[in-house]
Amino acid sequence: MQIGYPILSTVIFLPIFGALLILLIKRTNEGLVKWSALLISVVTFILSIPLFVSFDKTTAAMQFAETRDWVPSWGIKYALGVDGISVLFVLLSTLLTILCVTVSWNSIKDKVKEFYAALLLIEGAMVGVFCSLDLFLFYIFWEAMLIPMYLLIGVWGGPNRVYAAIKFFLYTLVGSLLMLVGIIVLYLGTGMSFDILKMMTTNYPYDIQLILFWAFFAAFAVKVPMWPMHTWLPDAHTEAPTAGSVILAGILIKMGAYGFLRFNMPLFPEAAKAMAPAMMILSVIAIIYGGIICLGQTDLKRLIAYSSVSHMGFVTLGIFALNTQGIQGGILQMINHGIITGALFLCVGMIYDRTHTRQISDYGGAATILPIYAAFFMVFTLASIGLPGTNGFVGEFLIILGGFAASKILGVLAATGIIIGAAYMLWLYQKMFFMETGSKVQGHNDIDAREILTLVPLIILVFWIGIYPNTFLSFMDASVQNLINRVNEAGLAQTAQQAVEVIK
Repeated sequence: MQIGYPILSTVIFLPIFGALLILLIKRTNEGLVKWSALLISVVTFILSIPLFVSFDKTTAAMQFAETRDWVPSWGIKYALGVDGISVLFVLLSTLLTILCVTVSWNSIKDKVKEFYAALLLIEGAMVGVFCSLDLFLFYIFWEAMLIPMYLLIGVWGGPNRVYAAIKFFLYTLVGSLLMLVGIIVLYLGTGMSFDILKMMTTNYPYDIQLILFWAFFAAFAVKVPMWPMHTWLPDAHTEAPTAGSVILAGILIKMGAYGFLRFNMPLFPEAAKAMAPAMMILSVIAIIYGGIICLGQTDLKRLIAYSSVSHMGFVTLGIFALNTQGIQGGILQMINHGIITGALFLCVGMIYDRTHTRQISDYGGAATILPIYAAFFMVFTLASIGLPGTNGFVGEFLIILGGFAASKILGVLAATGIIIGAAYMLWLYQKMFFMETGSKVQGHNDIDAREILTLVPLIILVFWIGIYPNTFLSFMDASVQNLINRVNEAGLAQTAQQAVEVIK
């Protein structure tokens, strides 16, 4: 579908050009820097709304497509487009960036213009990842996120920020280099072309598919992160500033699961079908392991970070169940996790700005001191544990249905993760908001109008998706069915080839 202007390019490059303009503002004019960043992020979100309004839900084809020759001699094109799998992530990226700007308004005091420039650069790169239809372009945007996120953690993070930033950088870089090898192999195997849609129509030999599946897996599994490649995430979350944690939880780790959907499954369908049981087992391990680790945490941000390992385990379980309920649940849960965990990190940042502690034991009785804050935190807590009527319930319910259909044992084991999740989140809420009032929370004001306005959009989405999920599920119907057909057809082809070999 087309509209009157190149919407995808605009949404990608407006924040990038905005970041460059912010760098030209005098360092002493911090007010102009902040208002400029807010204006750019709000305009970017407004310009992305037509993606939601004008999207044709009846087709799996790429929409709002833009294609230009870039380096014709190498088969490189500037190709953009979105389908029902990617369009919602573009909107989530532009929304969360606004909230990251507002939550950082008073907490970032050093190198302010560099901070907001880095934030806007990340926004442009994130949207670029979800819109790219050329592998070369995709890889550029994928790698472009590394530097500004490294800076967000390493410059504006906590006491161990340098260690956390380097660990994040090395883990993601190593995985990306293995994916680069896979991209080169695909390029050579498709007649010197980086066209992703062309690659999806190419049938590669099973052995090649298996090798390439694991090459791409290396990059995406680290980014999710799947167990046991998750160890960079708690450190990065703990040390990152609030905006960095929101971007990491809300968008960056979703790119790994998105990569499985966009590349591993349609490009290597036979390998995906063969590896699905192993991927589901790893997912269930992540669900249970992450939940149990959360029960022993004393640091507030670290607990929420480990909860992401568990929640993203549900996402990959749904994806590799290879059925409609599982995949739709996995995609919806990616959106839900971005909303809920992003909101929880926003809440953590708000109370940290007041108390300057992340130790759960330093809180207690906060409900009497900060009642409005406690009410918001309660809603996001209930959404995190999947209370019916909230968005967390819908995603987890579909994933468990899909997982149970694929494997009853793994479905039952995954369901235990919901119980563990309820245990650590309710324990956290009890410790923070009830019990004896902690000295660290006494004497502080409740959240102000700016902070309330930061959280309200996420509250609306929690109940909107929870009460009427079809608004969002309908976007992905055609694309998910097309993806499942691609995997199933490859499986039938493999079975037929094996039968021919037996006859021979």
